[in-house]
Amino acid sequence: MERRTQILKKLFRDDNLTAIIKPPFHCDYGFNIHFDGFSFVNYNCSILDTSPVYLGENVFIAPNVCIACAGHTIHPDDRCVYNTSKPIRIEKNVWIGANVVILPGVTIGEGCVIGAGSVVTKDIPPFSVAVGNPCRVLRKITDDDRVRKEDVLD
Repeated sequence: MERRTQILKKLFRDDNLTAIIKPPFHCDYGFNIHFDGFSFVNYNCSILDTSPVYLGENVFIAPNVCIACAGHTIHPDDRCVYNTSKPIRIEKNVWIGANVVILPGVTIGEGCVIGAGSVVTKDIPPFSVAVGNPCRVLRKITDDDRVRKEDVLD
């Protein structure tokens, strides 16, 4: 565990890394991935960090998530010549469900939940539950979503 932490700190160029990253983990460069405090990245995450990726504090990423800054041009004649890349920002207190794909240029606002299997193609406003392919806002998160003491198992 200590050796893995040393490798991750070197990869991300972050001496104060507090994120937990479960293997296997895949990325293009590492130095383009920026953690703003504690985050949890579960098994088999891929981050194509050809542009900066910003992960806010308390971001939780479920297994098999792909965060892809890299893209390609639409026209086939250009595809072998040009690559595209846009930064991705995931703000604090976001939960990303299993098997989610986040595409280039997307910002996911503070406090969001992105449902499992979603493909996020556009920005998601703060405190939203968003799901689907393409991912769309289902509803806002409200105080009705708080866990009640009687709902918690002892």
